[in-house]
Amino acid sequence: MMADMDIEYTVQIWKEGNRCVAHAMPLDVMSSGTTPDEAREALDEAVRVFLLTAQDQGNLQAILQESGYEFVDGNWVSPSWVGVERRSAVVGV
Repeated sequence: MMADMDIEYTVQIWKEGNRCVAHAMPLDVMSSGTTPDEAREALDEAVRVFLLTAQDQGNLQAILQESGYEFVDGNWVSPSWVGVERRSAVVGV
């Protein structure tokens, strides 16, 4: 049996219609709820299941490395975020 691991992730939440969507970066896992708290709770469960499934399939290390995590002193360390920005692009029609 493996020891427990604490894997950090950053959460971004936004509205889509009457739903709140939560996105776990950099793992690229998403879930939703009717409130931000519901979306967070659903996302936490989705991330937990995602990581357990990856571990069971033997892919956890590869997925974390591809997501930018580094293994340092026995722990997986998430990438350091520099910023989250709202940007726009002009597209001709």
